[in-house]
Amino acid sequence: MIYIVLFFLVSFCNIHAQVYLGKQVPDFSLPDPNGNNHALDEFKGKFVVLEWTNLECPFTKKHYSTHNMQNLQKKYTDIGVAWIVICSSAPNKQGYYTKEEWMEIIQKQEINATCVLLDPTGTIGKLYEAKTTPQMFIIDPTGKLIYEGAIDNEPGVDPDEIKTAKNYVQEALDEALSGKPVTINETAPYGCSVKY
Repeated sequence: MIYIVLFFLVSFCNIHAQVYLGKQVPDFSLPDPNGNNHALDEFKGKFVVLEWTNLECPFTKKHYSTHNMQNLQKKYTDIGVAWIVICSSAPNKQGYYTKEEWMEIIQKQEINATCVLLDPTGTIGKLYEAKTTPQMFIIDPTGKLIYEGAIDNEPGVDPDEIKTAKNYVQEALDEALSGKPVTINETAPYGCSVKY
């Protein structure tokens, strides 16, 4: 009887894909504010950044109010990196916006991402075990995870911290784009909890 229970527990756990450094990440498909679905597989052959966001979170606001995040988005999308912003805030929780509100926000905030995708059920956030906003993932052109964690080493809300911060995402992308291994490939994410 114990073996049967264990078998079902193992089988159930295996249904839920997990994200591991150096391994293939699970594909997913989510809608953008215009209602167009985008699958991760669309970007195979490119480096991809996944940015979990909540624009009401003070840690996220630090990077958007200074245009630090938008500048990074533009720098890397201009050279062919796909930058995907994902919002997993549930309805009636902090950071949740309707599709119409998101369309205004993208323009107002001057978001330079390849796309903004909406995950109000939290399905993809939980699949990727996203814990905080901002939390960053970098995927290589073969679909393997090469970086996971914080955007930088300054886990505060003061915008001045950005000036002296070590930006882990920028360093990892620069190394990977140059064909080098990523020196720091995992850090502890900081910020607000994802509002599932």
